[in-house]
Amino acid sequence: MEVSTLIAALAGSAAAMVLGGVWYSPVLFGSAWQRLASVPESAQANPVLTYGGAFALIFVGAIVFGAFIGTSPDVGFAVSAGLGAGFAWASGSLWISYIFEGRPLRLGLINGGFHFLQYGLVGLAFGLLG
Repeated sequence: MEVSTLIAALAGSAAAMVLGGVWYSPVLFGSAWQRLASVPESAQANPVLTYGGAFALIFVGAIVFGAFIGTSPDVGFAVSAGLGAGFAWASGSLWISYIFEGRPLRLGLINGGFHFLQYGLVGLAFGLLG
């Protein structure tokens, strides 16, 4: 694996974590998400496990995404592919579960919206650094 791929995956993962910090904060959707998903305050009891696990999973997703778009992709293509992957693969898979679980539409829009933008940022990182 090329160093540029690792750097792009790390940068995209870091950007996605920043996005998640804002997206799931009380400033944007945090309060609604917590209520709709029935997430108790105690769920954040172990921040190393929570945030470390989230970063690791985003990083793995970014590495696999990079394998699909190849090395040194055009920025426009990489961002478009990222948004497509976020919409069709990540959000689509999430929505399949939500339909069967009878989850609220708003929760799906909050979580799906995050994954849509998350992979857009990963794509941007690969387009700029890959």
